[in-house]
Formats: sequence, structure tokens, C-alpha cells
Amino acid sequence: MNTATTPDLGAVKRSQQETWALGDYTVVGAKIVVVAELLCESTDLPAGSRVLDVATGSGNAALASARRGWQSVGVDYVPALLERGRLRAAAELLEVDYVEGDAEALPFPDASFDGVLSVFGCMFAPDHERAAAELLRVCRPGGTVSLACWRPDGFVGEMFGTVAEHVAPPPGLRPPVAWGEEGYLRTLFGDRIRSLRARTRTCTLRTGSPEDYIAFFRRWFGPVIRAYEALDGAGQEALTADLVSLVRRWNADREAVSLPSSYLEAVAVRA
Repeated sequence: MNTATTPDLGAVKRSQQETWALGDYTVVGAKIVVVAELLCESTDLPAGSRVLDVATGSGNAALASARRGWQSVGVDYVPALLERGRLRAAAELLEVDYVEGDAEALPFPDASFDGVLSVFGCMFAPDHERAAAELLRVCRPGGTVSLACWRPDGFVGEMFGTVAEHVAPPPGLRPPVAWGEEGYLRTLFGDRIRSLRARTRTCTLRTGSPEDYIAFFRRWFGPVIRAYEALDGAGQEALTADLVSLVRRWNADREAVSLPSSYLEAVAVRA
């Protein structure tokens, strides 16, 4: 990569950490709990397995793991979200160990988990190769690495693209939705896996109107909050108009919003 377009990944990560602390991703994650449940079903490990949820947020996949009798650990670099996860685990009487840590430098020994999960999490790490290497490093040989990643051609992928048209990411930074392509995952993992099962799934996002949808994400979703903060009044109005237009196009101009949003579900076995 040309050094003129190589982003400062450390600065990007610090900015991302601040961004994900905005709003409250717990509220957004509550709309997509089904994704973590389905990913755990596809992973299909025996009870008692030790499982790590990387970039757990407020713990959707960590909690889904614990419901299956797995020894569940969740790791994230946003302390406020980890605290939300602890509250959720306590409310359900589930045992989950939440640990502060970075997806690109996981604070665990090599081969210490039977399964490693990430639901719309590690895909946002700025250094894709390093994040992929860490997922595999902490997974034992023969263990599973299971991911749910938004597809670039789905609604959420297009939403990220629309936001990027108004607030450009750092030059040279690869889009998170690249993880939503099977071929890209195979390239990232290379010969460190012995198999990969991948399929496209959808989850449906629902609100009362397109305007409600935008208002929801402006209030609760850190990346959208940060994008609006970066724009002046006219820029904010333009972004809102484009997002409303996107929602209406995907929603076939119905008033109540029901958006099937595609993502890649992938389960790899470590070599």
C-alpha cells in the first residue's frame, strides 16, 4: 500500500473507541439478538466448551453462549458496554466473564478457547489482518471461529456507504463490510483454517417510519452520532435526506419500516 494513503491505525482505533462509547449500542444490539442466537446454533459446540465473544459490546453473543452451557467470556474495549453486559448477565442469572481488551491484541494465551465468536464486532477493527490473526491465535487447533458480518450489498452495508459519502473515512482504511464477503474471509484466514462454511442470512430492522429509523440511529448508534457531529447544519440535513431516501428505497416506499438486512454467517475450523 502506498504510504501516502496508509492510515494511522492507532489514531483510527482511538477514535473508534470514543465513537462506540457514544449513545448506547445496547439499545441497537437489542434489535439483532437473533443473529447471535443463530450463530451459536451454527457453531454447535458441546456444553462446557470455553468460548470467547470478541468485540462483545453489551454481550449478545456472550449471553447466547452462556445460555448453551458454554463457559462464556466477552471482551471489548468500551468499559461502559461491558458494564451493560454484566447487568444483562446478572438479570438472566447467567455466568459471563467480561474482560476489557482490544480485538487486535486479545489478552488471552494461545489456543485458550474451543470457540471464538464475533457478531458485527471484529469487522470494525482497523487492521483486518491483525484482527483475523488474533481470532485464530486464541482458538485451539480444531476449534471454531464463527462470525456474523454485514454484507456490503445489504441495507446496512449501503447505510455505512451513504454515511461515508458525507463523512469520508481516513484514506486507505478498508471498509468493515469487506468482512461480509466469503472470499475476503478466506484470504484473511488463509491456510490457518481447514474449512469454512458460509451463508447469507438476513435480520429485519423495524421502526414506525423512515424518519423514526434515522432518529433512532442518531440517538443510539455511535458511528452515526459521530458522523452527524462532524457535519454543519446543511450537511446534517443532506445526510438525513440521503438516509431517508435509502430507507424508502429498501422499504418499497411503505410507511412502516421493515428492512431485511443481509449479513454473512461464517463458521471456520482452525487448522
